[in-house]
Amino acid sequence: MHLPEDSRLKDFLDYLRLEKRYSAHTVRAYQDDLLQFREYLAREYEVPAIEAAGTGMVRSWLSEQREGRTAVSSRTISRKLSSLRSFYKYLLKKGIVTVSPVNNLVAPKMGKKLPVYVEERQAEQLFSTETFGDGWKGMTTALVLRLFYQTGMRLSELVSLKQGQVNVYTRSIKVLGKGNKERIVPLQAGLLEEISRYEALKSSQWTSYDKEHLLLTEKGKPLYAQYVYRMVKEYLGGITTLQKRSPHILRHSFATHLLNNGADLNAVKELLGHASLAATQVYTHTTIGKLKEVHKKAHPKG
Repeated sequence: MHLPEDSRLKDFLDYLRLEKRYSAHTVRAYQDDLLQFREYLAREYEVPAIEAAGTGMVRSWLSEQREGRTAVSSRTISRKLSSLRSFYKYLLKKGIVTVSPVNNLVAPKMGKKLPVYVEERQAEQLFSTETFGDGWKGMTTALVLRLFYQTGMRLSELVSLKQGQVNVYTRSIKVLGKGNKERIVPLQAGLLEEISRYEALKSSQWTSYDKEHLLLTEKGKPLYAQYVYRMVKEYLGGITTLQKRSPHILRHSFATHLLNNGADLNAVKELLGHASLAATQVYTHTTIGKLKEVHKKAHPKG
């Protein structure tokens, strides 16, 4: 539908561009949202001017956006409502309208993104691999993957690990998390042996190497984030079709598999180094599917 140019809409966009100094990309987003709403008003209500819209018309448009054939996300709905709110605020300031039709409208709640993780059988498949490559890089790859999955540490925590953070006697590793907050994570006997073997081989690998960091590249230098990211992405690609294959997936898998197997939520919070329980609770949503499965198989009425 072709509508004549709206001078008030043009003035508002000029205001954003010249006075508010918004980027061309942001101004274009406002323009697209407002033109779309204007066309909806003309098509559904035969109202050619945005300033003549009522609250019901706005609500109806947002509802169509949410439920129509080309339904959009809650995030996009919130952005469109924000565009309208800014436009009507501008019209109020100019005295063109006396009340904003979006005053009492509330943006939809944003759904939290659930953590993406690999299934337990996929993790078993990953670690049943006999070799992760030849030489020092293969040994490092195996240790990196096991540390991520068995301790749940973050990428930044792993690359900064020092040899002194591993305690053979208490079978644990001290992890330095966000805000320099320390936490102790237990190490399984097999992983501890692998770490000890890895450290023992360093002196036979190089005459000169970084003696402080636990994990080293083939050149005897500390691992860096991009090196680890590529390594993890390659091996996760062999067991899962997930689009995202970052080291954080193994952290998510660590937490989810612990909870699926009955671990206490507070204990998982401590192991992950979360400041609040709310951050850990997101993993409980991922276990609902598992609970439904158990209920269906075990309950008489399942």
